Amino acid sequence: MGNSLSIFDILIPPIYVIAIVLFARTIKTKNIQQHPEYTFFVKGLLARMIGACSLGLIYYFYYGGGDTINYFETANAYVNLAFKNSSDFLQGWLGNAEGKEYSFFSEETGYPVYYQRDKHSFFVVRLLIPIVFLSCQNYFTSAIMVSVVTYAGLWKLYQTFLNAFPKLQKELAIACLFVPSCLFWGSGIIKDSFTLSAVGWFTYGFYHFFILKLRKPKFALYMSLAAFILLAVKPYIFFALLPGSILYLSNNMAAKIDNAFLRFLIAPLILSLGGITGYYVLLKMGDNLGQYKVDRVLEKAVITQQDLKADYYKGNSFDIGEFDASVGSVISKAPVAIFAGIFRPGLWDVRNPVMLFSALENTYLLLLTLFLLFKLKFFGFFALIRAHPMVMFCMLFSVFFAFSVGLTVANFGTLVRLRIPELPFFVAGIFILRHLYEVQTGKKLKF
Repeated sequence: MGNSLSIFDILIPPIYVIAIVLFARTIKTKNIQQHPEYTFFVKGLLARMIGACSLGLIYYFYYGGGDTINYFETANAYVNLAFKNSSDFLQGWLGNAEGKEYSFFSEETGYPVYYQRDKHSFFVVRLLIPIVFLSCQNYFTSAIMVSVVTYAGLWKLYQTFLNAFPKLQKELAIACLFVPSCLFWGSGIIKDSFTLSAVGWFTYGFYHFFILKLRKPKFALYMSLAAFILLAVKPYIFFALLPGSILYLSNNMAAKIDNAFLRFLIAPLILSLGGITGYYVLLKMGDNLGQYKVDRVLEKAVITQQDLKADYYKGNSFDIGEFDASVGSVISKAPVAIFAGIFRPGLWDVRNPVMLFSALENTYLLLLTLFLLFKLKFFGFFALIRAHPMVMFCMLFSVFFAFSVGLTVANFGTLVRLRIPELPFFVAGIFILRHLYEVQTGKKLKF
């Protein structure tokens, strides 16, 4: 991207946008008769392209650089290397350069920021390299292409929720396609775009393979590839997603027992077995989870949280209080950590314009959640969650993920970005609960 925007940076992206929109409209026209939700297809894609470009503009002009620029510059250096020396390029991109990859580069190619020793960041670079090549090595075109490629996972997540609650086309579209934080932090050249999309693909594959029992290889493939990407980029997301998925399956099995008395007796056993299975799978995964292994995660939480409270974060940090690596100490912080992971930063936390947008979004979610808790008389709120496996899955994943993020992050700038995988699930869960309340009572809520 360099130190200034060239005319090339400005003129090329609109050409790609026009071509993408025309192609998306063709897909919409082809599918909308049988699938009315495609009315949101082009709108959702446009929103993501705007979000991707907005991220680049903010980082370029407001922050003066950052992760998104570094990812692009690294991928761009590899594309330049491909034209200079294809053998070195292939070794650096697909092989194991054993720490020697930096010697492949020169002033002519530019130098990478992320290397193979930083395996999580470099995996994103591996994904970006063909995108940057196809985007004429243009930052904003590459950002647009990332938003398009990763859009599929969010669209599949939307269709998954819609399959269970077909009357909520608009509400679920908002949850999956139009949440502002997800559009900004989960559309452009950044890790979170790929992980958010992978969460969508995993949920789509899991739902069709296990819940709908469509035993097609493609659904197993979606789950496997999504899990691979999550483990390669951000293992803790998979750490939160897998137990919730297994409990979702267990709860779905229990809900299908027709006899109420038998369900009352068996359901706790099925749910317990599901929880134990999830924990056992995480233990067995061990090496793949790396620093997020079950026996290390509490210790890491303490270290990370203390580091992020350091003075150099200049007032953008928050404190959930001291805790140690014991289970009891960590659990004692669950309420405040979950609240932070879902509803902060609030309006009272705002320190800059970027934080304001997130705070407005969080304030709406907090007010809507409190409104439903009041209307459903608290216990009714949780009873309704318990009665619907899809809603329970959304809330379990959201709460567990919020707990993980709220526990280990003490900086608002990091929090608003890391929490986005939970947002489509939590927002969808809240909208579904509002719908279930309206069906249950016959009253239309206008909040």
